[in-house]
Amino acid sequence: MAVIVITSENFEQEILQSDKPVLLDFWASWCGPCKMLSPIVDELAEEHPEIKVGKVNVDEQTALAAQFKVMSIPSLFVMKNGEIVNQSVGVKTKQQILSMF
Repeated sequence: MAVIVITSENFEQEILQSDKPVLLDFWASWCGPCKMLSPIVDELAEEHPEIKVGKVNVDEQTALAAQFKVMSIPSLFVMKNGEIVNQSVGVKTKQQILSMF
């Protein structure tokens, strides 16, 4: 499954109403660690169709970044049934991200 670009407009439908667990990646184009994490997140989206993967650009979606209290990026959030069940900050390996579920 492809990575979904998450905005304020599609957040409720794609994330809160998702019937699958969700991995949300908060990132920015100027963030070096985000660029390191991005291909790992993309691979997870392709290899694990049972997980919905969304990316939130913190510069474009400031309201969502504020809602999740994102202070450092990259920030990863795992959500199930519209609730945050796990979160982490910084670059993680694919296995570390999968262990968050």
